[in-house]
Amino acid sequence: MKLNSSLLQLASCAVLLASDACASTLDKRILDPVCVQIAGAISSASDVYYLGHPNYSSDNNHWASSSSQVSKCSVQPGTAADVGIILGILGSTQTPFAVKGGGHASNQGFSSTTGIQISMKRFNQVTYDAGTQLVQFGSGLIWDDVYAALAPTGRNVVGGRVSGVGVAGFTLGGGYSWKTNQYGLTVDTVTAYELVKPDGTVATVTHASDPNLFFGLKGGFNNFGIVTKFTLKTFPQTQVWGGLITYTVDQISAVTAAAEAFSSTVTDPKASMISAINYISPLAILGPVGLGVSQLLFYDGPTPPPGIFDAFLSIPHFTKDVSTRSFLSLVQAAPANVASGSRGTFQSSPLLAYSSSVLNAIVNETLFWGTRLSLKTGILISYDVEPFLPSILSHNNGLASAYPASRSTAYLPLNLYFAWAPGSSIFDQDFQDAIRASAARITQVAKDEGQTGVDTAPIYPNYAISGTPLARIYGSNVAALQTLKQQVDPNNVMGLAGGWKV
Repeated sequence: MKLNSSLLQLASCAVLLASDACASTLDKRILDPVCVQIAGAISSASDVYYLGHPNYSSDNNHWASSSSQVSKCSVQPGTAADVGIILGILGSTQTPFAVKGGGHASNQGFSSTTGIQISMKRFNQVTYDAGTQLVQFGSGLIWDDVYAALAPTGRNVVGGRVSGVGVAGFTLGGGYSWKTNQYGLTVDTVTAYELVKPDGTVATVTHASDPNLFFGLKGGFNNFGIVTKFTLKTFPQTQVWGGLITYTVDQISAVTAAAEAFSSTVTDPKASMISAINYISPLAILGPVGLGVSQLLFYDGPTPPPGIFDAFLSIPHFTKDVSTRSFLSLVQAAPANVASGSRGTFQSSPLLAYSSSVLNAIVNETLFWGTRLSLKTGILISYDVEPFLPSILSHNNGLASAYPASRSTAYLPLNLYFAWAPGSSIFDQDFQDAIRASAARITQVAKDEGQTGVDTAPIYPNYAISGTPLARIYGSNVAALQTLKQQVDPNNVMGLAGGWKV
């Protein structure tokens, strides 16, 4: 058995039993033979950590505190081969586990566990090939890291729109980007996955090498193993224009009118925006309490053509941070982490259009649930209006993907996000019930005005709340994904981890 750092921690604790924290950690390690087995089997490139160690804390911590759990130990594999060894031990012992990339999952158990927590943070390399114009990057990164590494090359990828989002779950779930109007979903730009299969073997999966598995990984999350590296196409990147504008309640009608006009008339694929209609409670130190809007504007160039964003720019604002800037600067201008550490949940209501009646319903829902849930420690009630062009699903070069199952209609992925106080787990069910009811109400409004199919449309899996039926995510692909899962993982090793299980 190798003497890695986790065993040195154990030896140190044996000497320092007078420390209550250390004794508690020692007790936990003695009771967790699987952790000890993993520690003895992995190479020196990897480590196991226990309660009380800073790395254990960071490995288990999530952006939404409600997604975090107390694991038996955390493991930081440093090589794909060690990931295979870990999967072999977990499968043979039937030990529940989770795989965490950036930790932005909003459903508890999707990247957290009370079993063995695997943290991918050591898979943190970014390598750009100027000849092929492809970039490889590890699954432990956040998009900020990838953008920063690519900035000197004048190239970029189709990735996350706000700061702090992990590359792994985002890419494995589809990926809506500031560049989606031009190039499609993130999965449409992936050329290869380095995958550790459930049997421990390491494979480079491409459309040419294994078209069925390549299809499954494009939206199929962790059903087929653990991805350690992604290879994506890159695209030219100049400076961009945009940033954040905030508006107070008296300007909401003007903002929704501008959002409706933008959604229905702007066809420039370089232009994009998000109108986050928010209710901020007195518990949050985020700005004015009550209704308001956080408006993100984006143009993929130093200066937008006249007229595209004029309606937003003419509305009296509370704050404004809009300029020509680097792509990374724009991404980091978004207020994505203002409620970080709170309990939280997402849900989505797919739409065909952001009509005035739908936008009015969203405002009403924000006020309705904001006022009521603030009495249950609600901090932020937010609805992200995200228009895209109808052509976004046509950039796939004819290749199918697990999500979306159909490319015939591009539904708009309205995101609902509710956040509440970190110590208020007694209200978890209230917020989850509320966000489900709110999404259903918006869907009904859209259906009543003639948006056919929205009640059965595919829900973007990175926004979908736990318990969403697989058919509402993968549609007609469910059977094919289940067949593929049986072929790749006949012993259901990945079934020991949470997520959207096929």
